[in-house]
Amino acid sequence: MAEAIAFDIAAELIIKLSSRALSQVGLWWNLKHDIHDLKRTVCQIKAVLLDAEEKSVTDNLVKVWLEELKDVLYDADDLLDDFSTEALRKDVSGGNKLTKEVRLFFSTSNQFAYGLKMGRKMKAIKARLASIESETNTFGFIPRDRPAETSFMTKRRQQTHFFEREDDIIGRDDDKAALLKLVLEFQSEENVYIIPIVGFGGLGKTALAQLVYNHEMVKNHFDLTMFACVSDDFDVKAIVANIIKSVTHHAPDQNLEMDQLQKQLRDKIDGKKYLLVLDDIWNEDPEKWSRLKKLLVGGAKGSRIIVTTRSLRVAEITNKCQSHVLKLKGLSDDDAWSLFKKIAFEQGHADSTNSAFVEVGR
Repeated sequence: MAEAIAFDIAAELIIKLSSRALSQVGLWWNLKHDIHDLKRTVCQIKAVLLDAEEKSVTDNLVKVWLEELKDVLYDADDLLDDFSTEALRKDVSGGNKLTKEVRLFFSTSNQFAYGLKMGRKMKAIKARLASIESETNTFGFIPRDRPAETSFMTKRRQQTHFFEREDDIIGRDDDKAALLKLVLEFQSEENVYIIPIVGFGGLGKTALAQLVYNHEMVKNHFDLTMFACVSDDFDVKAIVANIIKSVTHHAPDQNLEMDQLQKQLRDKIDGKKYLLVLDDIWNEDPEKWSRLKKLLVGGAKGSRIIVTTRSLRVAEITNKCQSHVLKLKGLSDDDAWSLFKKIAFEQGHADSTNSAFVEVGR
């Protein structure tokens, strides 16, 4: 999962590099141009990471490239944290002006020396990133802001009433238990509480959401359950129409105005304890999310919205409490082997215990 982590770290790094606080740090230690160059390089690399993720499945060289990138991004993130810590120390140092000047002059972390040291570290990271970026042309990565989606994937996502069987889900027992606890037991001050599930493509976010959605205890706990695919453009009108369709099992009239759809939605959910799954959200614009959320707050206390996404930024926008964000990790080696066997030997054409198959398969 190095590629997914790299994408998320890059996104967070860009946010930090764009902050006013770091801009001030750049002025203090004459690093303004270095910070700008670093941000530009990270942005250029981030643009191809979704394509790199998909290529890494079959190309080991790409996988190694992503591992190296992750190491540099972690180092860059650590360096920015060092800047923040030093800036805070510099800002809160007490005493009058003369006292501050004497303290800084004789301090072992003299500001001039500190600036030189940080400048060298910044330039070293820029050089490492530039080297990694130069290899992107070798791999032929294609810049894009969302994963390529095949017609099969699109069709499957549109079938919102397709659900995974529990015995088809491997290695997610702990995640299922954690999600059920948040859905059924957690006491929130808000009537409608949002639970994000985040992780890179193929980890089983949608399958886990479907599994909990279809759980007997969940069905009995809520007055109303709804499942809507978002994907692609974050069109609030289209999302509302999909939610209504999930309840009525037929699409609302396409000629209806937005206010008419809003009334239909409120008629369905207001005063009811509901569970809504919004699958595959990519929108990172807080204002767009806020417009949708305002239409959904009429549910009774205990209502839940489960959001599945690949973006940590989306998870942060939808729920500020990171301890209630369910971050899926990759399967263990044993679970991955169990899943592989289940698929590879599904038709029973060969013996999955055969030592030759096991050696090659593992």
